[in-house]
Amino acid sequence: MRALTFHGRHDVRVDNVPDPEIVLPRDAILKVTSTAICGSDLHLYDGYIPTMRAGDILGHEFMGEVVEVGSKSTLKKGQRVVVPFTISCGSCFFCEKQQYSACDNSNPAETSDASETLMGHAMGAAFGYAHLTGGYAGGQAEYVRVPFSDVGPIVVPDHLDDDKVLFLSDILPTGWHAAVNADIEPGDTVAVWGCGPVGLFAIQSAFKLGAHRVIAIDHYPSRLMLAKKLGADILDYREVEVLEALKELTGGIGPDAVIDCVGMESHGLAIDNLMDTAKAHLMIGTERPHALRQMIIACRKGGRVSIPGVYGGFADKFPLGQLMEKGLTIKSGQTPVQKYTKDLLKLIEENELDTTFMISHREPLNDAAELYQKWHDEQDTYTKIVLKPGMDRKPETDRAAARQVEPAE
Repeated sequence: MRALTFHGRHDVRVDNVPDPEIVLPRDAILKVTSTAICGSDLHLYDGYIPTMRAGDILGHEFMGEVVEVGSKSTLKKGQRVVVPFTISCGSCFFCEKQQYSACDNSNPAETSDASETLMGHAMGAAFGYAHLTGGYAGGQAEYVRVPFSDVGPIVVPDHLDDDKVLFLSDILPTGWHAAVNADIEPGDTVAVWGCGPVGLFAIQSAFKLGAHRVIAIDHYPSRLMLAKKLGADILDYREVEVLEALKELTGGIGPDAVIDCVGMESHGLAIDNLMDTAKAHLMIGTERPHALRQMIIACRKGGRVSIPGVYGGFADKFPLGQLMEKGLTIKSGQTPVQKYTKDLLKLIEENELDTTFMISHREPLNDAAELYQKWHDEQDTYTKIVLKPGMDRKPETDRAAARQVEPAE
């Protein structure tokens, strides 16, 4: 089959790789119908996430049709499913608390040991995201193996096309989780740093959860316009001094809650960010948390800080004193996707949430390597890229035909 594989910093390729196989009884195999490039994939592309290996298949936002099932899978051939990026067993201490992204059983021992050394405890597993999180093959491919298929995938009705439900795999639940973690109360003003896909869904979710006002901060005009269409006030950090603007917009108090949808690669020419960038290039640092520092300074006393943005290591110049003296509450973490998918699917079916507005490009999987570069370099143009393996799959390479898989029941 064809799949997008990692070969080093800024080097990804669409290669021919072996088809996935059923390994364990709870596995299923999907024929991927839609998969997306996520902003956090760029951290891999930029070489900031350790333990990537040449040939690793990328991608953690995908959906497709079930073509094979293990003996203990609850899925049936022919079903359309969206797969959470988190791989979760469903029965460990954390899964029983609906903290699915912290699953204790999905990350194999040979890879969890490294993450335990780095993080203090073993990380939960995820698709297509380094061997720290299990080394599982991702979904930017024609086919993908789905472990614990009785826990993660959500079956979607045929009347909803892929574009409407694909983002249940990650960015919609992540934006929702970000807003939930902000503990939004009626009348709140919420400030969101970063208007990429997660930031836009965080804005949409914040309004849905009762925010009176949302202020969106970015520098890409197209993203700011999308945020404005969602009802947010917008700040271009190249044109205004963000801290002063937020004080003015909030009567000097500051936002009630702030959400970091930027993560470890902040942009901008602030002195702290320039120092962080230099350290990253010299390989003596990983994080560039300028946005997070600014959020903590901006948030009102007694406010809340939500961090869905991805970080991978240790950050310096962290405003711990300001965090403590202002009495701020921080909530963070990878999204427990399975906790939210059923409710979010219902909102989509009822037209209460739109998920298609940010898609800027629908392209063949074979063009994925070039599209990674464009997504990296032209983010004002490429808002969200959806890859369609079916656009370029030839009949003779179709897995179902090649392996004579039984037709859907």
